[in-house]
Amino acid sequence: MTTALSATAALRERAAQLDSDDALAGLRARFLLPPDVVYLDGNSLGPLPAAVPAALDDVVRRQWATGLIGSWNAAGWWEAPLRVGDAIGRLIGAEPGQTLAGDSTSVQLFTALDAAAALRPDRPLLVTDPGHFPTDRYLAEAVARRRDLEVRHVPPADLPRFLAAEGERVAVVSYSPVDFRTGELYDMRATTRAAHDAGALALWDLCHAAGALPLDVDALGVDLAVGCGYKFLSGGPGAPAFLYVARRHHAALDTPLPGWTGHADPFGLSRTYTPAPGIARARIGTPPILSLLALEAALTAFDGVDLAQVRAKSLSLTGFFLRCADELLAPLGFSSVTPADPGRRGSQVTLRHAHARGLAVALAERGVIADMRAPDLLRFGVNALFTSHRDMLTAASRLHDLTREAAYDPAPPTEGPVT
Repeated sequence: MTTALSATAALRERAAQLDSDDALAGLRARFLLPPDVVYLDGNSLGPLPAAVPAALDDVVRRQWATGLIGSWNAAGWWEAPLRVGDAIGRLIGAEPGQTLAGDSTSVQLFTALDAAAALRPDRPLLVTDPGHFPTDRYLAEAVARRRDLEVRHVPPADLPRFLAAEGERVAVVSYSPVDFRTGELYDMRATTRAAHDAGALALWDLCHAAGALPLDVDALGVDLAVGCGYKFLSGGPGAPAFLYVARRHHAALDTPLPGWTGHADPFGLSRTYTPAPGIARARIGTPPILSLLALEAALTAFDGVDLAQVRAKSLSLTGFFLRCADELLAPLGFSSVTPADPGRRGSQVTLRHAHARGLAVALAERGVIADMRAPDLLRFGVNALFTSHRDMLTAASRLHDLTREAAYDPAPPTEGPVT
């Protein structure tokens, strides 16, 4: 007990110093966070940005209520998918005209996978991570059935060797730069280069990367990418996702869902489909304006923000939490599955404990919101725009106390989310 108290005191002093030196501390005011809550689940659902309520109020009370259908033109609703796409493009290193926002992550991912396969029609393999998020795996299988492809599940570490052996048969490789369970960061540059050396296309799921770390999809030569709007971009529950397609592929881009808004002359109501030029051909149906404009307002939280500073603070936060875990939690049976090497760490820390679900529920009851992944992983997401080192210490200290006191249900109900 004395050891834990002395360790906590030293950690508290260190957290105070780090927070005092934090150049991004003022950005916390851009979010409407509940008082007395430590929110470490922004890698699942970002908190409410302060700019969103007024923007939505204007959309509903003025643009919709007063402008009615005229707001498609007068308020810029029609251009919103491309405008918001370009705003996201600035965060992922894409020049304008290559990123589109408007449909769900699943729809965007299906579009990207199928379009990538169509760009390499004579290659029979679709390669993806066996540890990918379930939807990524499900959709890879669905596209493979549609395109008569074979899915190969290859761990990221084994991909270079696989491509060296069978690369000429690979149409597309589909991976994420961040493992959603462990927070491990993979090398986008090396993977993209290896895919291209084999003549394949590289498709990236950026859900756990966009807004959390600097990305440069243009410079890396990424072919296609998708990402959601509700994690680090804080666009709200179910916020529209984005699709990036490198400009060099636009002329040959054949999307699987040719909707009317992606037509070259959408209001001509032609009986046959002619795709719009550029990324606009990836538009499908009528865009969800309320959620799309909420996302646009949320993105203003990044105005004037240097993502290199965001990344530096994120590494400081996660590194500090790993120290907290080592000193306060390891003696209680916790182990980290997140790499200690900063170059291999995304913007989360994941701890392993046999009672992860019960602990996550109990943490939420004590004002620390994290989450878990079955069967035994506790995830602590870090958004450097609003998270402090004090938050990280609070989370570790409360987790320590809960565990030492056994103040949690070791076998809580398994249905539904933990918070």
